[in-house]
Amino acid sequence: MDNFIVSARKYRPATFDTVVGQTAITSTLKNAIIKQQLAQAFLFCGPRGVGKTTCARILAKTINCLNLNERNEACNVCESCRSFNELTSFNIHELDAASNNSVDDIRALVDQVRIPPQAGKYKVYIIDEVHMLSSSAFNAFLKTLEEPPPFAKFILATTEKHKIIPTILSRCQIFDFRRITVDDIAHHLAFVAQSEGIAADSDGLHLIAQKADGALRDALSIFDQIAISSNNNITFQTVIENLNILDYDYYFKMTEIILENRVFDAMNLIDKVIENGFEGQIFLAGFASHLRNLLVSRDAATHKLMEASENIKNRYKQLAAQCTDRFIIRNLDIANRYDFDYKNSNNKRLHLELAFIEMCERSNTPMANPAQPVQEIKKKPETATPSSQPKTETSQPASGPEPLQPVKVTNISYSNVVSLKEEKKQEPDTVHEQETNYGEEPLSEDALRDAWLAMARNYDKSPSFYAALTKHAPEITEPDHISFTFDNRLQLNDFVSKKPAILHALKTALKNAKLQISELLSETEPQTIKPYTPADKFKTMVEKNPDLQSLKDQLDLEIEY
Repeated sequence: MDNFIVSARKYRPATFDTVVGQTAITSTLKNAIIKQQLAQAFLFCGPRGVGKTTCARILAKTINCLNLNERNEACNVCESCRSFNELTSFNIHELDAASNNSVDDIRALVDQVRIPPQAGKYKVYIIDEVHMLSSSAFNAFLKTLEEPPPFAKFILATTEKHKIIPTILSRCQIFDFRRITVDDIAHHLAFVAQSEGIAADSDGLHLIAQKADGALRDALSIFDQIAISSNNNITFQTVIENLNILDYDYYFKMTEIILENRVFDAMNLIDKVIENGFEGQIFLAGFASHLRNLLVSRDAATHKLMEASENIKNRYKQLAAQCTDRFIIRNLDIANRYDFDYKNSNNKRLHLELAFIEMCERSNTPMANPAQPVQEIKKKPETATPSSQPKTETSQPASGPEPLQPVKVTNISYSNVVSLKEEKKQEPDTVHEQETNYGEEPLSEDALRDAWLAMARNYDKSPSFYAALTKHAPEITEPDHISFTFDNRLQLNDFVSKKPAILHALKTALKNAKLQISELLSETEPQTIKPYTPADKFKTMVEKNPDLQSLKDQLDLEIEY
């Protein structure tokens, strides 16, 4: 039986033209070869699996080729190319700095550099993982790297450029390799599948490319694994099963559930995700990425930012048309907040469920016409009013923040008092009072106290103002008039700025359209100013003992500052 060669080695690029996703670097290197303007040292840096060592070998092979072809690539026919392909070339030396990082290893390398090549133009030294060299080894390498013999070329490769000392960096031409895009990896995987006679759909290959995170070598390793497990039939479903990845269908289904405000269906779907062995935070982070894809799919200018196959892109585009920008951004913020606090939660399942319950509860975009702007959503029916009360219609502006709707309150309590925070995003002081059928119920001490405390809870994000609202109790001074006392003018001014929203909430909760609030300032004696400076301290002492002033004048003393 023939020895199996993994795809990462079998399909390793042999020319600059076959390198995937690094066109800017390969074209620069080819131009340098054509113009014979090769530097004495190169530094290839970037993430793993993006082609650093591959490009180093191609460069070493090409500059020693005796007969470049019309595309200025190695001919693979001359003696130098054949010896390189057969791994018998004496002109190309590879050193693994991870295991050869001492001063002695570098000194041995420096001694070899003095010997000219027996055949070909250059002796090329490829040092991989060069950041692993010790400080002494770097220093021993400096002089040779700066002024090597004309026939010596150095190619250094590393994944951690920041660990290399600046004196080494200044002696090299630096090439930063970028992560390979999902589309480039998917196209290369399709080429490999076609060459190997493996059936593979584009959705599955794109999912492998996303899982590889920009590393082509990782993508080819995953490709080999799935090809074996699926009997050379790679599909989207086989990729999901083998890599234990959440299917897009989970996210699309959850989005539809949130749009329809189906809380219990959301909890059932979460239970299904957990039963299939997926971590809750992975699902939450994946749903945040899903919402981001929905957002970029709503505009043709940003649709290209989504890295997925055409079939998946079309599904996102169709679902995005049913959502508003506000719906997506609001739920993105919720997912981000719960993801941030997930690790600190003791009950992680409940924490995950609360995230999607909040999304469902805040979703006021009906599925019947979900693309309708939030401002144009049909208002809930108004609560019944006494026949003696004239009905007034609420005129809603075409744009601007959506006004709060009146809430029917039967028994005043913390749970049924209207909230001043519109979806926790709109500050209470930005809500404007509107013409509303509040009602004409008389005031009572108990109802006022409960409504006031419930209203104050909406300002718990501002501890000082919340403390000012809860320190004293409001008093009923007239049948429809209450007063509240503040300790200082700063609190009073803060209250005045928020008064329209506070008055609206109290009128709604107490069902009293004539309710008015008077704010009072506490009449307390001015506090004695404590002495801080030396002059203040001396003045205080003189007030207690006037003889000190005479003593100061007689001795001609001065106060130090």
